[in-house]
Amino acid sequence: MSFFGFGKRTGIGKQKQSGALSPAVSKNQPPLFLRKDFALAHLVKGSFKGVVQQPKYADLNEWLAINTFEFFNLINMFYGVVTDFCTISECPTMSAGPAIEYTWTDTQRKTIKLAAPQYIDYVLSQIQTTLDDERVFPTKIGAGFPKDIRSTLCVIYRHLFRILAHIYWSHYVELLNLKIEGHVNSLFAHFISFVKEFDLLDSKDMSPMADLIAFYEQQGIVS
Repeated sequence: MSFFGFGKRTGIGKQKQSGALSPAVSKNQPPLFLRKDFALAHLVKGSFKGVVQQPKYADLNEWLAINTFEFFNLINMFYGVVTDFCTISECPTMSAGPAIEYTWTDTQRKTIKLAAPQYIDYVLSQIQTTLDDERVFPTKIGAGFPKDIRSTLCVIYRHLFRILAHIYWSHYVELLNLKIEGHVNSLFAHFISFVKEFDLLDSKDMSPMADLIAFYEQQGIVS
């Protein structure tokens, strides 16, 4: 279920607006996304609990799959909005705040450091390949999901979370300048409500955004 209405013209673009905010923020100040006025910018008011719950007559795996496709498409789209700002020179590491840096494990099981745009490109390509695999996400009537579908989903959601966390920590100023913070905040709250409802991420995975998640829990937006 989408709240973004991108079938209509939204005015979203990659150009900076006049009076743009500066990305420079004091190290002693909390990140901009924790400012109450910015954090409470949402397209949807109230709790996402009812939105993420499994419908009464829906198959659990089908419900998980449908939402996974939608979250992937939305996160891919919003990353596309800031991709001009997420460059190798601007984002030389895949980070989510000053203390979190993600590394990539290649096909030889070797851990390597990548710039954020390279890391995200690898992640999105890998997820797209998985979503397109009929053995993992069957589309034919009568075809069942594999027994290890939950572990596959957990990997997908872990990577999608990392992209969201990077956008918040490294590109929130761009979201504000483009006036789409309400869209991304709503997506994030929806995403977190979903992974908490179906236990797809643990608290360690979500630690880079723990303060914002706690704030949304206090506000009754995420439960």
